Amino acid sequence: MILGVGSDLIDVRRIERTIDRHGERFLARIFTATERAKADGRARRAETYAKRFAAKEACAKALGTGLRAGVFWRDMGVVNLPSGRPTMKLTGGALARLNAITPAGCEARIDVSVTDEGPMAQAVVVISAVPRAPGSVRSPSPLRGG
Repeated sequence: MILGVGSDLIDVRRIERTIDRHGERFLARIFTATERAKADGRARRAETYAKRFAAKEACAKALGTGLRAGVFWRDMGVVNLPSGRPTMKLTGGALARLNAITPAGCEARIDVSVTDEGPMAQAVVVISAVPRAPGSVRSPSPLRGG
């Protein structure tokens, strides 16, 4: 069952200008340490940051709150599962909202698609509820900060 869908489109040049102007202050306010390590290791750093920025915006929309109601930028971080598939790791207010919208007996799955084609970057986030296997115990998950 789909709980929420969000999408965002951003001009990479906007992120580039913001990084040039505000540097560390902007990066520390918006991105998790994991996201920063990934982006700073890439040749096309601005594109990587732009895709992650778009994914956070899309995730906030899929949660149904936007960036309010206790949901902050660093509560949402793009991570990759061992398979390489991107997802979101939620903490703080974003995780609280995810837990509030996930029906009993289900666990949340966050699917993320990011792309860029200069000068634009785009992200789509779909949050779904999938039935928890009978007798299973909730285990640490990238979605739940653990």
